[in-house]
Amino acid sequence: MTDSLGNPITLHDATSAAALNDFVEGFIACEARAVNVLNAAADTSPIVQASCAALHMFAESADAPRNARPFIDQALAHAAEASEREQRFVAAIAAWVQGDLPRAIALHEEQARLHPRDLASLKLGQYHLFNRGDSPGMLRLALQALPAAAEVPYLHGMLAFGWEQCHRLQEAESAARHAITLCRKEPWAHHALAHVMLTQGRIREGTDFMASVSEAWTGLNSFMVTHNWWHQALFLLEQDRHAEVLALYDSQVWGVVKEYTQDQINAVSLLARLELAGVDVADRWTDVADHLAPRLADHVLPFLDLQYLYGLARAGRMEAARTLHNNIAAHAATRTEAHERMVWQQVCVPAAHGLLARAQGLARQLQAAGVGIEHEPGVHDLGHQAQLHAAAVLGHAEELLQRGVVQAAHAPEEAELVAAEAALGAVLARGVGAPGGGQVVGRAAAGAGARGVHGGKEGGALYAVLRARALDGQRRHAQVAVVGQREGHHLAQARLLHEVAPGQGPGLGHVQRGFVRRVRRLCGNRRLRGAHGGRHSNVFHT
Repeated sequence: MTDSLGNPITLHDATSAAALNDFVEGFIACEARAVNVLNAAADTSPIVQASCAALHMFAESADAPRNARPFIDQALAHAAEASEREQRFVAAIAAWVQGDLPRAIALHEEQARLHPRDLASLKLGQYHLFNRGDSPGMLRLALQALPAAAEVPYLHGMLAFGWEQCHRLQEAESAARHAITLCRKEPWAHHALAHVMLTQGRIREGTDFMASVSEAWTGLNSFMVTHNWWHQALFLLEQDRHAEVLALYDSQVWGVVKEYTQDQINAVSLLARLELAGVDVADRWTDVADHLAPRLADHVLPFLDLQYLYGLARAGRMEAARTLHNNIAAHAATRTEAHERMVWQQVCVPAAHGLLARAQGLARQLQAAGVGIEHEPGVHDLGHQAQLHAAAVLGHAEELLQRGVVQAAHAPEEAELVAAEAALGAVLARGVGAPGGGQVVGRAAAGAGARGVHGGKEGGALYAVLRARALDGQRRHAQVAVVGQREGHHLAQARLLHEVAPGQGPGLGHVQRGFVRRVRRLCGNRRLRGAHGGRHSNVFHT
């Protein structure tokens, strides 16, 4: 007996095959029918039990491992009855439940090599790699399956997102369009193409494209349907179509499954962007905060905690926000795995401090101080409204850390919000503008070596230096330089892509030389030009 992708399956009850196929097909197609595997929960077959456990883990909540454990324990108890492929899948889910993501990733990577048509395992591996910021790893995993599963549209959607996360936009668009050709209802490919078009500033085209495929967003899980509408809202926001954005928020983005983490962070992120655009969101924060209140001790992913913190603070729930802020610091102090410790302690804790400070109104003080920003071409942050909020622009700098080290979001645009102005927190903590104010430096862990997170290595996929300097003890002279983002990112990605797909992209020497030239130029001691142009300046788009 095989599943719908041709992978042999071992079942105690043959009637469980339909439920298992709903999980496999539904998961890779982002469809809600994946939950149907729970209908076969009485079947103690390891592959069925492990799939049920995975489904519970996708809740991304504090109680998810507890809810998943009975299923994974059952799977492990009967693992000897399963095939080698099924045993590896069980072991990968068990590692996830136990919080050992490096082991889970290694097992999914091994599965992709040995059983490239196990696309449920592959997609789950991409999920973990995405959350750890390993974009080349995401791409490498999908490329591994291409020779064996080229006819499966959802594989090309996974490839498209892997290419896009590596900033190989032409390849990403090609893969996404091929997926859509094979199956028009491929929402993950729609999502990847939305990323490409937004990054390239193809705003009108992106709006029209998402509208044209939206009728296919039926039967999807709540994350996929709300998140694709969230992307459409971003396109509309770029065009100042604020009433339409609010209407999409009310009808499509918020309210599908309000208890789900991804629906919640979609809401937080979109409301934040609306406010940065100067839009009055009325009392919408209140309802969101009501559903964030139970998450003060979740700590599943740094990105999620930071979104919860911001949403609570913007709703005026300062006691809850401070509790979450303190809980984040306490949780970070207990981390032992190197990558996780670095992310929570070096990124999430200062970011939480900055977010809370901003929500309390301290960011406006920094804005009034007069901040000069130098943007690199192609830099994409919260949007063209950022210069209206100097604190938000500072947050853009920490997007380097979020995208390259945390990447705990399900969209790169959200990384900019989640970065959450760790710079601001550091600046405020050190008293920028106060007499004798010093220098604040934030670094991604990779450093000048641009160490990758692939192959078990620690560190981030990009690096940068954030310098905040108070000159002559005057707040009005505070300057912030975002140094080397584009070149640093491209250098790190070029090195990693050289291993993932040799021969793709520019040579390493070319990228390295460009990086060195750019950093030398940007690190010179000189005044930085301001960012006081029109609200629709193109400096944020390629």
